[in-house]
Amino acid sequence: MRKSSSWIEQRRKDHYFKLAKERGYRSRAAFKLSQIIKSYRFVRKRDQVVDLGAAPGGWTQVLIETVGNEGYVFAVDIQPIEPLDSPQTDFIELDITSNSAIEYLLKKLPVYVDVIVSDISPDVSGTWELDHFRQIHLAKSSLQITKKFLKSGGNFLIKVFQGNELDPFINEFKKNFRQTRIIKPKATRTSSSELYVLGLGFKRKKVVLN
Repeated sequence: MRKSSSWIEQRRKDHYFKLAKERGYRSRAAFKLSQIIKSYRFVRKRDQVVDLGAAPGGWTQVLIETVGNEGYVFAVDIQPIEPLDSPQTDFIELDITSNSAIEYLLKKLPVYVDVIVSDISPDVSGTWELDHFRQIHLAKSSLQITKKFLKSGGNFLIKVFQGNELDPFINEFKKNFRQTRIIKPKATRTSSSELYVLGLGFKRKKVVLN
């Protein structure tokens, strides 16, 4: 769909959009993640991280910088991602809502990883209730993957949209972590209804991976 000239002009003036271009990040969303990492230090050097909904790769770039040469980032998205110039990353093309998603990831990921992040969003329809419902569905799929692959004591960050389904999701989310934080980074547009939920200290149940 062709964007209006006013929308394009607003985007050009966006501080973080400009900053992303200057610093070589693929999206302004990179600054949301970097701000959360700076505040909560939930990703560290040498960590193995899964980045769900990674396209176009802005979050992946920040994660690569954070984990350093001894860490690794697994970028997962239903859309292909232009390769990043880093030996510390791998791309997995996958629909995380598919019935075979976890089975497929079992072949691609380590048994347990240190951190999982999810900035995944649906294609926006313009009908808020529908978009919110779809986003929560994606959030639930991300949480299921986290329960399978995150190590005990690991951390999980996920984007959510505000709406009627959010509180039940957060209540379920809290059951799995020692601490939960609700965050709206400075880089988020003031008009946006998106929030980030950070789970610290995953409480892994004793389940054997098949």
